[in-house]
Amino acid sequence: MRILGIDPGLRITGFGVIAQAGGQLAYVTSGFIRTPEATLPVRLKTILDHLTEIILEHRPEAVAVEQVFVNVNPKSTLLLGQARGAAICAAVAQGLPVAEYTALQVKQAVVGNGHAEKEQVQDMVRRLLALPGTPSPDAADALACAICHAHGGQGLGGLAGNGWRMRNGRLVGRL
Repeated sequence: MRILGIDPGLRITGFGVIAQAGGQLAYVTSGFIRTPEATLPVRLKTILDHLTEIILEHRPEAVAVEQVFVNVNPKSTLLLGQARGAAICAAVAQGLPVAEYTALQVKQAVVGNGHAEKEQVQDMVRRLLALPGTPSPDAADALACAICHAHGGQGLGGLAGNGWRMRNGRLVGRL
């Protein structure tokens, strides 16, 4: 099964596709969509169009999207929500099921700590998918969202059956 993870943002939207076969996860692709300095409708269309292209090219069977958190600035929260809506519309227009996860759930599933730093998420994504380098923060967040969905939102407990060894809530390697 292929899963598309999306980290929505009005300026930069991260995306990542993974393949899940049994308990194994494999990296397919990732990156980010940078919207132009333009009006809101143009930015939203950019997100919609690019995600539609990614869906058509990589054919995921499910989409996992990070939920919006409430910022101190309500205007920023509303704009982020609109970017998220464009991302969800891209998936729904292609008939894909969409699952939503909070940042806390995603970090818990990937790092084992819902309050992990971005660098920790990047490092764990790199390790879990055996990537040769560290993905950008936006791509890492999107891949983390896909990993969270692959584990059924169960957190790192799902890794124990896949040969991963944990110590003090940290991934230390394969058994």
